[in-house]
Amino acid sequence: MLWDPTITDVYRARAVVSRFLRPTPLLKPAALGEALGCEAWLKCENLQPIGAFKVRGGLNLVSRLTAEERERGVITASTGNHGQSIAFAARAFGVKAVIAAPEGANPYKVEAMRRLGAEVVLRGKDFDEAREWVEEEAQRRGYRYVHSMNEPLLIAGVATAYLEILEEVPDLDYIIVPIGGGSGASGACIVAKSLNPAIRVIGVQAERAPAVYQSWKQGRLVETPDCDTFAEGLATRVAFELPFRILRRHLDDMVLVSEEEMKAAVVLLLETAHQLAEGAGAAATAAALKMRDQLAGKRVALVLSGGNITVETLRGILCR
Repeated sequence: MLWDPTITDVYRARAVVSRFLRPTPLLKPAALGEALGCEAWLKCENLQPIGAFKVRGGLNLVSRLTAEERERGVITASTGNHGQSIAFAARAFGVKAVIAAPEGANPYKVEAMRRLGAEVVLRGKDFDEAREWVEEEAQRRGYRYVHSMNEPLLIAGVATAYLEILEEVPDLDYIIVPIGGGSGASGACIVAKSLNPAIRVIGVQAERAPAVYQSWKQGRLVETPDCDTFAEGLATRVAFELPFRILRRHLDDMVLVSEEEMKAAVVLLLETAHQLAEGAGAAATAAALKMRDQLAGKRVALVLSGGNITVETLRGILCR
């Protein structure tokens, strides 16, 4: 049985994470707030050493491995940011890491994982096919399998970002969080509902990768036949048990954003906050644009979850 992480687990995680990472900036760009019609704070997780929020979870989980698990090494599947998180943490703690990425994975993220010392294997057309290969390989080779979502220590680790947000702005009205598998949004729910239950936590998925959205709406785990989004951090065809359970209990709402809405948000963040976002990193801002009337005059935190966008993708967005 997977246990649900609590606010106590988040504070324990911070004791680990703070040894390796400084708090990321929480900006309040006036131009962004004007564009969105609200008081908008931007949590810049794109400025983490790996360019994404997930490094927090990797550090917390790998720090808690047993001596026997460290000896065996770890294996995981990732489109890039989770894999970089595990690679970063494995290097910090002297653990072997094997990471499977889809064959079409962001080449910058693949190279970053290798640069951090991980063995990277390209398998399958998407994240879920890579994950299936990893699960089989873990059985064959005896690695400690690190699920990208069903890991309480990962969720507790990434939740430390929301402690930082609420320690600076405790009286927020909304936190808007992108959702791929749901670890970040789960962390936001745990922290917000523990420290200030009045805060509404809103999740954001891509229209072309709506597995968690459909699961949350239907009250059961749903798998979609494909996921065709440029935002690889949101590209999953299935929902997962642990984050789904947390989100069903605590998430206030979830919205879908289009490819064009995320691309427009990438440009808006460059123009108004001078921050670079990948597709998933811009999803919260895209949702805030879509929810402009609802958010009018409110105090809103937007999570810029990552900035690992390729030059080719960025050029295509800017030349639209």
